[in-house]
Amino acid sequence: MKKWVYEFSEGNANMRELLGGKGANLAEMTNLGLPIPNGFTVTTEACTDYYIQGKQISQEIQDQIFAALAILEEQRGKKFGDESDPMLVSVRSGARASMPGMMDTILNLGLNDISVEGFAKKTGNPRFAYDSYRRFIQMFSDVVMEMSKTFFEGILDEIKAAKGAKYDTDLTAEDLKEVIAKYKAIYAEKMGAEFPQDPKVQLMEAVKAVFRSWDNPRAIVYRRMNDIPGDWGTAVNVQSMVFGNMGDTSGTGVAFTRNPSTGEKGIFGEYLINAQGEDVVAGIRTPQPISRLAADLPECYAQFMEIAECLENHYRDMQDMEFTIQEGNLFFLQTRNGKRTASAAIKIACDLVDEGKITPEEAVLRIEAKSLDQLLHPTFVAAALKSGEVIGEALPASPGAAAGKVYFSAEDAKAARVERGEAVILVRLETSPEDIEGMHAAEGILTVRGGMTSHAAVVARGMGTCCVSGCDEIAIDEEAKVFSLGGYIFHEGDEISLDGSTGKIYKGLIQTQEASVGGDFARIMAWADEFRRLQVRTNADTPSDTANAVRLGAEGIGLCRTEHMFFESDRIPKIRKMILSDTVEQRESALAELLPFQKADFKVMYTALNGRPMTVRYLDPPLHEFVPTDPEDIAVLASDMGMTAEQVQQKCDDLHEFNPMMGHRGCRLAVTYPEIAKMQTRAVMEAAIEVQEETGKAIVPEIMIPLVGERKELKFVKDIVVETAEQVKYEKRSDMEYHIGTMIEIPRAALLADEIAQEADFFSFGTNDLTQMTFGFSRDDSGKFLDSYYSAKIYESDPFSRLDRNGVGQLVKLATERGKAIRPNIKLGICGEHGGDPDSVEFCHKVGLNYVSCSPFRVPIARLAAAQAALRNPDSYK
Repeated sequence: MKKWVYEFSEGNANMRELLGGKGANLAEMTNLGLPIPNGFTVTTEACTDYYIQGKQISQEIQDQIFAALAILEEQRGKKFGDESDPMLVSVRSGARASMPGMMDTILNLGLNDISVEGFAKKTGNPRFAYDSYRRFIQMFSDVVMEMSKTFFEGILDEIKAAKGAKYDTDLTAEDLKEVIAKYKAIYAEKMGAEFPQDPKVQLMEAVKAVFRSWDNPRAIVYRRMNDIPGDWGTAVNVQSMVFGNMGDTSGTGVAFTRNPSTGEKGIFGEYLINAQGEDVVAGIRTPQPISRLAADLPECYAQFMEIAECLENHYRDMQDMEFTIQEGNLFFLQTRNGKRTASAAIKIACDLVDEGKITPEEAVLRIEAKSLDQLLHPTFVAAALKSGEVIGEALPASPGAAAGKVYFSAEDAKAARVERGEAVILVRLETSPEDIEGMHAAEGILTVRGGMTSHAAVVARGMGTCCVSGCDEIAIDEEAKVFSLGGYIFHEGDEISLDGSTGKIYKGLIQTQEASVGGDFARIMAWADEFRRLQVRTNADTPSDTANAVRLGAEGIGLCRTEHMFFESDRIPKIRKMILSDTVEQRESALAELLPFQKADFKVMYTALNGRPMTVRYLDPPLHEFVPTDPEDIAVLASDMGMTAEQVQQKCDDLHEFNPMMGHRGCRLAVTYPEIAKMQTRAVMEAAIEVQEETGKAIVPEIMIPLVGERKELKFVKDIVVETAEQVKYEKRSDMEYHIGTMIEIPRAALLADEIAQEADFFSFGTNDLTQMTFGFSRDDSGKFLDSYYSAKIYESDPFSRLDRNGVGQLVKLATERGKAIRPNIKLGICGEHGGDPDSVEFCHKVGLNYVSCSPFRVPIARLAAAQAALRNPDSYK
């Protein structure tokens, strides 16, 4: 018979997958001989079985639960449900990964109308007994039956007001009986049944509630945010009660062995006398600092400090502990590796190395790579954030905090910033490349449309600018310069705040603080660089982005999007002339005007890189993105080209495509207009040769042809590039080496990678488009329906944020293997947004890529994730 239930004495810390984190730690503490109330754990496998059985707990599991309950009764010398001296239990969830707040605890389970009277007599403390019962009714109704706790809080507040009581502890036993009667009445009214009196029914309903909580919306979102698989399930911990609400020699508290905000060594926590666990976090009474316990209950304090030190030394990490004192006797209810800020995590890891408790390798593994975002971007001042009013929530597209005045166009945003020095929030229906200057001027960007890899999200991450995207609750009129959200109307100049790390939108200004990085950060990064095998490059198109990325440890540029260089005000008219030209000669003339700009940009980039490599992607987006839409711009262009405004408008209309992301773009532009590839090749080669001569740094240009799906297609463009490059080398009397490769972003290219490798010196996986084409999802629109897929458990995460290993990943793996089979030394990288996602970085390590490339501010995340991948998978890199 399968074992579904384990006593605490039967487990240990290595059984997290089966017992969950809390159950495994309770078992470990029991084995250490610490004062832990007896109990048992219902396994995560029982949770999985519950869902397999159609959300029913099998009879076999129920039998094992009651058998464990009988053993607990024997250990405690009490009977569950006894009318004169009942054994009471708590019920808590406990997944293998810590998920704070995913399900609230149920305390005092086992009380009913009769046993509460016996409990009062047995303890000689009627107030305590009835206080425990009213707490149980509220918790059971809230957590198990999903009644709103506001019903019960309202009743309690009414009675406290009527009795002149400031705190719950001021109510008498008779007052609490009145509270209980009203609690039961509201329960019967809302649930259509009396409050359950059978303790065994109470217990089984509570276990079911824990299992149900694994799939509530809050838990699903938390798992998606923290990359926790949905099939893990949660365990249930049933533990005999100890009571912190028995009087002035009792209490409850929460403490950390180090400060979770700063990482400073020393006990950090608080407690309440005559209270139960929820009182500490509810904020009704002000908890006391843990140091006060030394005066209130000195023996308990000394024992607590000894156990806290024991637990940190045992687990070799900062511990988050919950404890209860019952009539002068100390009990620990749980311990776990404490949640901490990124700065605290780094300090704690370094301090533990210095204290000889862990190795540098372990220190690197202790830090959550994603959390480094906290260190690299502005954040809200915690005290100021508490008073902030959330008016909406959307996708956390680019981390950081921003507060400023609302502007609706790039021009107005730029003017407000440059001319008046205002902090700006750019609010747009969606952004386009034309908005780049306004985006650069903004502290934060808010869009109605778009996903995690939309234009706004990608560009904002590259600039390190806070961005919240895809807020479809917004009603916006850009021409009237007004939008509404959360019951408020905002005009140009009104103030809002954005949290790009959570996706929350706030009314008014919330104070922000600049990010700060200390010396310990450099230590962790140095260790990470020592351990990792993957190189880390950046996606950058400007000298400032490049300088930022190099400062953050980038080893080169893996993706320079040349089209972004054309959108500045002195260049966009020239690219438009080229697009609307009728003849090769006209296009070549317009491109000749663009050449100096493109070359100058490349020279500045090569200089900033100081010898580091740069992969230059040739023009990729569909041409319609460059053409004017404003009548004034159309009139200026018409005048410049000797055409009528109507003729220009018609040409622009002719460029319209029904599906532009799969239309005339990428290498198809170079096939149709070879002169574009010629100009870009000349710009790259001349810039590289000149910078190499000026600086003495060796440069090997990497030219990347986008959107290839056929070997002959690549060869056609490659031949143009080679002819032009060789011509430039001849003119410059240079023997510079250069490499020509392609982006693998079409599934067909992955399938034919062996053929394409015959012409390519390198592959760079453009996983944004590869994901889009493999799934058939529009990356700008998928956010509108993916929530339904999460709820239906079809997908667990956004495939544009976390690489889909089963589908897209298999194409990457296949292309890697086939490319290496033809060209063993082919250089392989990834330049989609996945390059900064830790889970995706680990996949890239496993399949044998040479580098990942990501937004500048995600470079430290990728460096740390690459090191963690190497430490966790030492034999997988090829």
